[in-house]
Amino acid sequence: MGDPAIRLAGVRKSFDSLAVLQGVDLEVALGETITIIGGSGTGKSVLLRLSIGLIKPDAGRIWIDGEEITPLPEERLLPVRRKVGMLFQGSALFDSLTVADNIAFPLREHTRMGEGEIRDRVREVLELVGLPGVEEKEPAELSGGMKKRVGLARAIALQPRIILYDEPTTGLDPSNIEKITELIINLREKLGVTSVVVTHDMQSAFKVSDRIALLHQGRIAVAGTPAEIEHSDLKLVRDFISGHLEAD
Repeated sequence: MGDPAIRLAGVRKSFDSLAVLQGVDLEVALGETITIIGGSGTGKSVLLRLSIGLIKPDAGRIWIDGEEITPLPEERLLPVRRKVGMLFQGSALFDSLTVADNIAFPLREHTRMGEGEIRDRVREVLELVGLPGVEEKEPAELSGGMKKRVGLARAIALQPRIILYDEPTTGLDPSNIEKITELIINLREKLGVTSVVVTHDMQSAFKVSDRIALLHQGRIAVAGTPAEIEHSDLKLVRDFISGHLEAD
């Protein structure tokens, strides 16, 4: 089967005296979509940031595409990060740049593509996320759902092997939640990427996932297929799912 796309072994992370992750073990297979669920403050977004090397674990080891990133200095992390695209919770667009320049930013920073090639790539990824023709708009002119899709277009601009989604549907209306959910599925099918999704939206999680993992008290408490999670007899799982399906 080869190396998993992502592997975490015994990963621990604290901030000041608060222990957030307390020994996370997780493997994500190539081409798999796994959704990480859990209560607020349980460390789901921290887990994503650790997986891309934006922060370092206090203990444990992390591999991306077979390469251990835990000991790597910043300059050696850059080639690894090019394999990973991330959709941040707030989209993280540059307000002073147009849509085209937001998406072009990583292409100009990390490739030797000419401006004509960059324009073509920007057009291509905007079409992939269902937003053709918005290149000259500014973020202030976009709806929340459009900002998420532009953020996703930027995340896939460098043709990553892995996409990390940090709360991709938070703050969106039901129509845009459905659009983002379908995009996660479609991009996996069209691009063959591995996806890690952090979300509270259980309806979306059940639709996009090959597996769902519940993060609780700093560890992966349980992981399984959507059907296994949906029909789990564990009280912890039942309580979490029923509470969040009602909230949705």
